[in-house]
This record gives sequence, C-alpha cells and structure tokens, in this order.
Amino acid sequence: MAYITLNVNKLKDNFNFLNKIFKKNDIQWSIVSKLLCGNKDYLKEVLNLGIKQICDSRVSNLKIIKEIKPDIETIYIKPPAKLSISDVVKYADISMNTEIETIQMLSEEAQKQQIKHKIIIMIELGELREGVMGEDFIDFYEKVFKMQNIEVVGLGANLSCLYGVLPNQDKLIQLSLYEQLIEAKFNKHIPYVSGGSSVTIPLIFQSLLPKGINHFRVGETLFLGTDVYNNTTLERMHADVFRLYSEIIELIEKPVVPMGEMGTNVEGHSYDFDEKMIGKTTHRAIIDIGLLDVEEKHIEPVDEELSFVGASSDMLVIDLGENKNNYKVGDILEFTMDYMGALRIINSRYIEKRIE
Repeated sequence: MAYITLNVNKLKDNFNFLNKIFKKNDIQWSIVSKLLCGNKDYLKEVLNLGIKQICDSRVSNLKIIKEIKPDIETIYIKPPAKLSISDVVKYADISMNTEIETIQMLSEEAQKQQIKHKIIIMIELGELREGVMGEDFIDFYEKVFKMQNIEVVGLGANLSCLYGVLPNQDKLIQLSLYEQLIEAKFNKHIPYVSGGSSVTIPLIFQSLLPKGINHFRVGETLFLGTDVYNNTTLERMHADVFRLYSEIIELIEKPVVPMGEMGTNVEGHSYDFDEKMIGKTTHRAIIDIGLLDVEEKHIEPVDEELSFVGASSDMLVIDLGENKNNYKVGDILEFTMDYMGALRIINSRYIEKRIE
C-alpha cells in the first residue's frame, strides 16, 4: 500500500521561520489547513505548533479542529452555502463573505445560537473569484453594519488562486485604502486587512508590503516551503515536509512502442510514437498508485533517472531505462509533490497517512 509521511521536525522548522517573520512585521497569521483534508493526526501536529487561528474551506474539517482544540479560533474561508449556514455559525468563529443574503442568514442563525458571528468581507481586486465589486462595497458595508449578531472584523482579498493575478504592491495598497475609507465613513474599527497569503510572503522580504496589510492566511508555504510568487522554494525552508512512497508491483523489460491498432486511453488521450523507437526496449515499473490518487504531473521521483511514461486509474508506469540502480519488485520509490499533488494524495482514502 502506498503511503505519505509528514515530517514533524521539518514542519516545526517551517512554522518557526514564518512565525518569526510575521511577528517581526506585526502581522497576525492563520494556518490554512485544507491541504490536510481533515486528517486528525496531521491536524493535531499543526495545532500543537501554537498557532492562534486556523482556516479551512470545509465545515467538516472545522468541526474536527474544534473537537481537537475547542478554544482555537477558526475561519471559514469561502462564501458559505445556504445549506451549511447552521454549521458555519457553530464551527467557524469567523467566515469570509460576499453576499448580503448569506450574511443575513448568518445573522439570523447567530441569533438562534445566541452568539455573535464575525465576518471578513472579501473585495474583488481582479482575480475574479470571490469578492464584492469595488463600486458596491460602501453600500454593502452599510447594510451589514445594521445586522444583528454580526461583527465585521476585517476585509480581505483573494489573489493568484484562479487566474494567477499577483498581489503586487499596488493591489495591496488598494485593499488598504478600502479599509481606511470604511473606517472613516462609518467610524468603525476594522481589525484585519487580510490581504496576505503564501504568494504575498516574498513582498515582506522586498519591503514592498503595505503597512496596512496585517493578516495573512498561509498554507502552501508552511507545508511545502514554496515561494509561490516566483515558483521556487524559499531559502531556509523545507520543501519535503511531505513525502510519498509507493511500491513497485511489476518490473519487466518491455518494448518502448505499443503494439497493435491505436485508439485512446482511459483519459481519452491518443499517442504518437517515433518510428525509430520500434524494436527498442526499456525497463518499465508499475507502482501501486494511479489517477484516482494523483496525476503524475504533480509528483516527481526523487531518483532523477526515473520518468513517468503513462497512467491509468490505479497504476502509474515509470521508465527505469537500463535500471542502473537495480530496482526490483517490492522496492519502494520515493516522490516529492507540489501543492495539488499533496492535496490529492492526502484526500485519497487509498493512501496511508503516517507521521515521521
């Protein structure tokens, strides 16, 4: 059975590195835990780091988090669905919102549960995912401020997740100005300007982060050490907090070119092969994970001599070339992952989760 490991010491190193940076710059930050897909063992390790806030996009994950640590402050980081309003109010101390009708429902539910529900209102800055349009946000805030049992604790923005619009200095200054305008017009204090995420961290090092941005939501950089802005790894951070391991279940020397009339594969792809390769052979290994668990483009063998040549629902095929390292059936191959690879693997119930 394939398995993934979380290295606790490397996770702590990454956390301490980020925590020091944020404290130095008077920034409060929250860990985005959605990568962990509600895995209790992994969540316990994250909650033991000492973070004060944790974010997730699944109410079921927030419920597990509250069961583990009831006093942790939780944030639901996408506009709530109507069917989940009751659970959002119950398990999320804060939610991110863009719809008046939804916030009204949160208000009514918060009154029923006799609690005050906090919200961060998301502003559209060009990424075209969630966010209130700039020309509407004054009227939007005015309506929200009148709602019972609702406390506006911040405004925020999402960037880079859908189209890759980068959070440059101009974008974040714009977000800071929105906050100043709201405070001046309504005489309200807005504690959080939540414009920071993993992709925004490099702006801190370059002294380009506007002073008004005081709240970050960080997942990928914590778990993978990623400099998302430049698509590299940050210095002094670990990129291998997670590692994937999979067993070789077949290893046979086979032709390079398939034999027979060619159609499409399980994904609907068709292939062309160089006729010069006809008659040549290579050592091919099959490992016990497949497209049901992860796409091969999101994982990479640690052994640079290996390369993927194909995939089906439950198996990935790897070219070993001349098999210089003398792999055999039963050997375990090791892989690194990008963010989407780790997300898919951890979400797969067929992959064992271990702590290292």
